[in-house]
Order: sequence, then structure tokens, then C-alpha cells
Amino acid sequence: MFKFIGAVIGFFLLGRNFLAAFLGFLVGSFIDNFASVKVKGGSTEDVFNYYKQHSGSGSSDFANMLIALSASVMRADGKVIKAELDYVKSFFSQQFGPNFSVAHLQNLKHYVNGGEIPLEQICNDIKLRTQVEVRIQLLHYLFGIAKADGHVSDVEIQVIQRIANLMGVPQSDFESLKNMFYRDTNSDYKVLGIESTATEEEIKKAYRQMAIRYHPDKVAAMGDEYQKGAQEKFQKIQEAYENIKKQRGIN
Repeated sequence: MFKFIGAVIGFFLLGRNFLAAFLGFLVGSFIDNFASVKVKGGSTEDVFNYYKQHSGSGSSDFANMLIALSASVMRADGKVIKAELDYVKSFFSQQFGPNFSVAHLQNLKHYVNGGEIPLEQICNDIKLRTQVEVRIQLLHYLFGIAKADGHVSDVEIQVIQRIANLMGVPQSDFESLKNMFYRDTNSDYKVLGIESTATEEEIKKAYRQMAIRYHPDKVAAMGDEYQKGAQEKFQKIQEAYENIKKQRGIN
């Protein structure tokens, strides 16, 4: 897999565009290998060593880091379901195209079946290599995995919360993202990062700030799937604002 060294990091830093191509036999292999996967025990040290072997320094394989984070959310509730696998498959096939190889699929299976995933090491690597806007978009992707079955469980939220903390994502951004996927009566306000008691002026100010912070242009150098996620996130902010305006009778 190291023949792709630099390709993924270059993708994020230089804004390369990869063809959204993915060989059919890989898709079949993905489903065959994981359709009935259950989380198994394993040595934390073994998983850590495996991670170190597949993620060096500098221009190492960034995709491997994303695979490890994906596995953390997928196995959070003790099992991996097909809807989650399909979501991850779609994301990686669109994001990395032909650079998503059999080796990456083997890595995913290793993380899913292995012991505790070294999240501190992985998240610290990502934090050092990326801007906060990229890390926020990664959380959006992880929430997408959690919601793939139609429901985000408490244990999945806990795992994503830990990842957010380790990557240095502000709690306000985490709460905003969470409420795009995990709804309650005050979710529209939480998406905008305000309380339900906020004034009309505070609501409008919060919307303007969030619209700027989450604008898709913030991740313009990233690939199609990240752009799609950014557009979805931006739309959720607009929907939350419109819902509040309707409830409050704000023009």
C-alpha cells in the first residue's frame, strides 16, 4: 500500500481530484468479508503496532487513519451492520477512487476484529496534519456512519465525542454536528450553538456566524464526498434557522 504514499496527504493539502472509480471485485470482496462481522477480542498492543506499521510520519497513508476511526464507530455497539459498511464503502470509493485498495479493506477488517484502537495516537496525528475545518468534516463523516442504520446510539455518540476531544474539535462544533443527526426538541437551537431562550438578534447573529464557519468553501481543497458532506451540513444550518424563524414568527 505504500506505493500510494503521499497521494492521500497530497489530496488534502493540494486539492487533487481522483476519479470516483472502484473495481467491482473490491466491492464484492468488501461485502463478502464483512457482512457478518462481529467484534472480537485482541491485544491493544498488537493493534497499536499494526497502526504504527501502516501509518508512518510525514506523507504516510492518511486513508489508514480514516479507516481506523471508521472502525471505532462501526464497532462501538459491539457489531458491524451492512448499512454501516455500505456507507464506508461509498465514501472511500468516491473519495479515493483507485487509490482505495485491497490493502485498505484488509486494514479495516483488522481494526474491526482487533483489540482497542489507539485513538489517542491516531487523533493526534490527524490533529497535527489538518486544520480544524477538516477535522469537523471528519466528524460529520463519522456521524454519517453512526446514522447509517437510521439511529445514532448513545455509545456511538460517546465514541465520536472522544474522537472530537482528542482531535481538538471545539465542543460547540461537536454539539452542532451531533444535533444534525441526533434530534430533540431543541436541536435547531443547538445546531446554531445557542439556547432556546436566545433573542431574535442573537439567533440572527448565530446563524451568520455558523453560515460563515461551515461554508463549503472551507473544505474546497477536499474531495467530492467531503464537499457533499459540507453541503449537507450547510443545508442543516439553514434548515435549523428557517425552523426557528417559523416557530418565532421572525421575518
